Amino acid sequence: MLVDGLSAEREQGITIDVAYRYFASEKRKFIVADTPGHEQYTRNMVTGASTADLAVLLVDARKGVLTQTRRHSYLAHLVGIRRFVLAVNKMDLVDYDQGAFEAIAAEYRVFAGKIGVEDWIAIPVSGLNGDNVVAQSEATAWYSGPSLLDHLNNVPLDVSSDVAKAFRMPVQWVNRPNQDFRGFAGQVASGTVRAGDEVRILPSGRQTRIARIVAAGGDLDEAVAGQSVTLTLADDVDCSRGDLIAVSSDPPEVADQFEATLVWMADEPLLPGRGYWLKIGTQMVTATVQEPKYEINVNSLDHLAAKALELNAIGVAEIATDRDLAFEPYAVEGSSPNRVLGGFILIDKLSNATVACGMLHFALRRAHNIHRQHLDVGRETHAALKGQKPAVLWFTGLSGAGKSTIANLVEQKLAARGRHTFLLDGDNVRHGLNRDLGFTEADRIENIRRVGEVARLMADAGLIVMTAFISPFRAEREMVRKMLPEGEFIEVFVDTPLAEAEKRDAKGLYAKARAGELKNFTGIDSPYEAPEDAEIRIDTTAMSAEQAADLIVEELMKRR
Repeated sequence: MLVDGLSAEREQGITIDVAYRYFASEKRKFIVADTPGHEQYTRNMVTGASTADLAVLLVDARKGVLTQTRRHSYLAHLVGIRRFVLAVNKMDLVDYDQGAFEAIAAEYRVFAGKIGVEDWIAIPVSGLNGDNVVAQSEATAWYSGPSLLDHLNNVPLDVSSDVAKAFRMPVQWVNRPNQDFRGFAGQVASGTVRAGDEVRILPSGRQTRIARIVAAGGDLDEAVAGQSVTLTLADDVDCSRGDLIAVSSDPPEVADQFEATLVWMADEPLLPGRGYWLKIGTQMVTATVQEPKYEINVNSLDHLAAKALELNAIGVAEIATDRDLAFEPYAVEGSSPNRVLGGFILIDKLSNATVACGMLHFALRRAHNIHRQHLDVGRETHAALKGQKPAVLWFTGLSGAGKSTIANLVEQKLAARGRHTFLLDGDNVRHGLNRDLGFTEADRIENIRRVGEVARLMADAGLIVMTAFISPFRAEREMVRKMLPEGEFIEVFVDTPLAEAEKRDAKGLYAKARAGELKNFTGIDSPYEAPEDAEIRIDTTAMSAEQAADLIVEELMKRR
């Protein structure tokens, strides 16, 4: 009744959400994060564990160590908890049997050894009767260890490890109350900083030194891990939210490709190649996850082959971001986890739902070996030589909507005006560049990613590019939009009702899909997400292809 705050929790006798409750003993103050044991709510358990120092694992004495016990142990250890209590509950229902308790402890000992949990203790308890919760119980005379509260009062905790690390402070806010003051506010993640210290701004790498340290009570001589302060810098360097201020002599790594462990939290599976928001500290970037290297079986800890990650799955995958991140490996031997610069979440760009949490391992070697080459002849020069402004006209719509027909007419009309163009057609591209891709959701995403990169390169060359692809998912169309400068991506929605598209069916594809001969066909057994705010909408039931092409060219000329 203390922690089950939701009526649904009390009615069902289960924990659904994370409940934080506070209490104190004579020795310590405690925050309890009561998290769900049910597999459906594993994501909430990870949330509570991500900031905890110790985990109390409740095990039913009648059932012993279950898959969820192993999963929660593994996840808690993964997010950095190093001290565990195995609270074998409901001992009253097994008549306080010593053998039952010792069998459970022995089974857990084997699993704890496999995942590297060394600091743990098993305590027989009865929540109903209070045995060994606050004080030792006569009902378990055979048990000579501490009660649960005694152990919590006396277990050693490494509370100063973050202070001993190198200085790091993610910038949360640029404080500019007037023209005479410009400070950078945030919470010190690790280390100590003093006025006069040499620091580096990451990921840019610019160096400067600390001029002042300002807190609520006034200026400070120094600030340590956990304090929220505003730093002013000696030089007028570029620094904003998402940047990191770090000690100059020992800065963290900067990279855009990583290996990481992912805990998938969404009902929809991971889609390799899809763009997600990645939030780490105050940094927010677009990230794409590659096909997992493997998934981890929480019972055996075996590495299993996996094409994607489903709800509650734990796997290891490579991640690429659209710009450099300042980071540190989440887990470092002999040190507390780098939760601020090593732990991250993935966010679905459309729903804004958190779909995964993750822990960075290391930067991929290729991230350090591959650098952007400066080119003296840039996109502005290419465009000037052609006497035009580059653009990408992205035609999207159902199969049979008329995308290729209209795009082909638009190119003819632009060519007649002396414009330099190129048409990328969905079918043609699949004969070459994307011939290795099928029509699964993951392959469709990769198909659009590749086409988007090609379209971007052509726009860099100063061309007006037309692409005719179903491109059924908004997230991928938005991904391509983000590849290009503002205003260069023009979405053309060729809006044709499904029934009308089926009537046309020149290739016979709808008939095959209806007959079950063609799987993952857009509009039949695979969804099409229509644009919500396309720059140009073509209603093919109200105008001919020729009229549509004239309208598009007219709109394009207005934007040029």
